[in-house]
Amino acid sequence: MAIKSKSRLGYIDWMRGLACVLMFQTHCYDSWLGGAARETSFLKWSQLGGTLPAPLFLFLAGVSIALVTGKMREKGIAAGQIARKTIRRGGEIFALGLLFRVQEFLMGQPWAPWSDLLRVDILNTIGISLMLMGLLCWVATTRATSIAGSAAAAVAIAMLTPPLWTTWRPRWLPWPLESYINGVHTFNAPQPWLFPIFPWVAFAFAGLATGFVLFSDWGRSKVTLTVALLGAFGAALYRFALWLDALPVHIYASYDFWHTSPLFFLARVGVLLVILLLVYAWCQWGAGEWKFSPIIQLGQTSLLVYWVHIEFVYGRLSILKKQAQSIPMATLGLAIIFVAMVLLSLAKTRYLDRGVEWARGIAGTLRRRGAGGATEISR
Repeated sequence: MAIKSKSRLGYIDWMRGLACVLMFQTHCYDSWLGGAARETSFLKWSQLGGTLPAPLFLFLAGVSIALVTGKMREKGIAAGQIARKTIRRGGEIFALGLLFRVQEFLMGQPWAPWSDLLRVDILNTIGISLMLMGLLCWVATTRATSIAGSAAAAVAIAMLTPPLWTTWRPRWLPWPLESYINGVHTFNAPQPWLFPIFPWVAFAFAGLATGFVLFSDWGRSKVTLTVALLGAFGAALYRFALWLDALPVHIYASYDFWHTSPLFFLARVGVLLVILLLVYAWCQWGAGEWKFSPIIQLGQTSLLVYWVHIEFVYGRLSILKKQAQSIPMATLGLAIIFVAMVLLSLAKTRYLDRGVEWARGIAGTLRRRGAGGATEISR
């Protein structure tokens, strides 16, 4: 059965689904490979692929907010109302992130420390990103100012990251609050495996700027050209960032290219824009949207499959014994996780979501009939 993904911008869903697949393989091989398999280049390449899902999810959150904001602006909805809707959604995602940490803490007993409840994870950061993007769209009410403001916010966050991780560390804050700035958690130094505001929220603002370009009047009338130009800009941005990094002059007292450098951020944004172009081309002229696409399906329910797969890969319910598998056995487990998550996604979109829509329709009909009866009585 074909998925009508054109109305949902199938290439955006495909890109989000790609992030899910990359996340699955990273988590599965990291959790399950054991012995000599953990020393192979195979695992190293797997973990390299694992550097993409978080930037992709944040970047696409920005693209989605640009789409929703643009549509609401076209309907004449006030900037304050648009901002409140985005901020409220961000608060919901942030609360889900806290709930996820509670679940992981309870499922991890008796080994999980209480500090895990306050760990800054990707859902927390996505929620904060949505709230901050809502505030920006409240202030920047035109498409031009939204693009400029989003790009400026992304660059500012990236440039503030190195000192906030080193010389400007807000040590006066309690560690749970400082961790949202630089990911220090309970350790004496920021941890690169966490997802603090600096630098991660910068990817969301980069996506917001990209989204406002994509969904501008010009962008919607010349989609292929717009995506091609964004991809070319991304390739140039990547090369420019590496060229600047090769120069002997550095402006920061402490320099860590792979974790805090603004140039590394620019290079990764360049990679994301190139991926956007490649995915668009695959969906437009390749097999990306032929009939049923499991990748698009995953992209439509990325939050659900993220939440569920973690417990079956890292948690108490892991389907394989952790750090004890060969590459073929871990690959089989990955295939099982992929199929299971696609089936779960289908169950949500085809049955749960339709059931909710049906119930809302019935409730609306009953309300209208009730209002009509009340009118007749009042007459």
